[in-house]
Amino acid sequence: MATSPPFPTYPPSPGDGVLRHPHWWQRRWARYGALSTLLALSGLVILALVRRQTGTEGFLVGLGLAVLPVPWLIAAFRWLDRVEPGPWRNLVFSFAWGACAAALIAIVANSFATKWIATSTADPASADTLGATVIAPIVEESAKAAAVLLVFLFRRRDFTGIVDGVVIAGVTATGFAFTENILYLGTAFGTDQLTGDRGIASVTAATFFVRIVMSPFAHPLFTVLTGIGFGVAALSAERQHARRVLLPVCGLLLAMGMHAFWNGSSTFGEYGFFAVYGAFMVPAFAVVTWLAIWTRQRELRTVRAELPTYVLAGWLGPAEPLALGSMRARRMARDYARHHHGRPAAREVARYEACATSLAFLRHRGRKGKAGPDFVVRERELLDELWKRRDVARPALEYASRASVPVPVYWGAAPPYGYPAVPYPAYNPYRT
Repeated sequence: MATSPPFPTYPPSPGDGVLRHPHWWQRRWARYGALSTLLALSGLVILALVRRQTGTEGFLVGLGLAVLPVPWLIAAFRWLDRVEPGPWRNLVFSFAWGACAAALIAIVANSFATKWIATSTADPASADTLGATVIAPIVEESAKAAAVLLVFLFRRRDFTGIVDGVVIAGVTATGFAFTENILYLGTAFGTDQLTGDRGIASVTAATFFVRIVMSPFAHPLFTVLTGIGFGVAALSAERQHARRVLLPVCGLLLAMGMHAFWNGSSTFGEYGFFAVYGAFMVPAFAVVTWLAIWTRQRELRTVRAELPTYVLAGWLGPAEPLALGSMRARRMARDYARHHHGRPAAREVARYEACATSLAFLRHRGRKGKAGPDFVVRERELLDELWKRRDVARPALEYASRASVPVPVYWGAAPPYGYPAVPYPAYNPYRT
């Protein structure tokens, strides 16, 4: 049964239907094992390096202070991703890559480059300035962008737009900033131990105020620009190869430029840091935040616009498109299921909502001519997931639609755009 306009069919690849045995390095367990080993080794090495520079006591103080903004930042990015939640494994990988692999690359490369410049120019002060304003932005943003690239390439099904790019990039940068803050705060504490400074006049207090209170969003803001580039590339058609390459590169270059400008603010005079913070960083943060929220609202509009086709085909109920296009109604549906059937039912409703959202985005890409060769297979997978959960999810969504988004049912004549033209169907699409 066709549920959408016909899309180009793709001829089977040579050898289809022939049982293949992939090499051991192509198996999922081998890839997961290699990646986990790499991150674990990077974590152990970065732990040893930071502890050697800060001392055990400084490391513990830095760890306790650096962890404070992490839950808030993760919660903010997770909230942004609520329309089509990505799997937790992608977020865990991103945070681990930023905290371990990217931080290790940055520490080693920055130290090597700064020492090489100091030796070549015999001017350590200039080497430190050049390292902070040129070397560090290039190395650090490239290391963080590697996580976004890996998710984009190997988890393409989970990377479908700008919000996904923002979330993956932001979580990666949060992990990187976490490790970097341990180093800075631990070093500051060690300095205070030597000088005897205490309280608000200490280097630790000043470092905490600048890095944790004033600018916990700095690293996420830089890397989010790279994520936006990858997100726009994900929305591009498969045949637009130049666009899919150039947009992420442009985003990375913008991230490097903003990072360099921020690092160089301390060289702009006595009040250069505060001037850059107030006139540049805060407005940039506001613009990026607005863009992310606007994109999230646009995703909800896409859900409301694309799902009515599946209502007419009998896969969804008439009230579901508008209910699934409202975050308030979604939350009410989960609460209803939890109250009447327990937490497992609420999880089933959440999964139903996520699959319906993915289905709407998939159809939207198909209508724009941007569907991949697996469009039909992926559509059927998502429809099957919805059908398995319909008995739990439909009553919850029906209740939520009545309570939060009243939907009139139109009979006969064509209804206004976005409203279903049929009542709740008893029709079973599997019988056709």
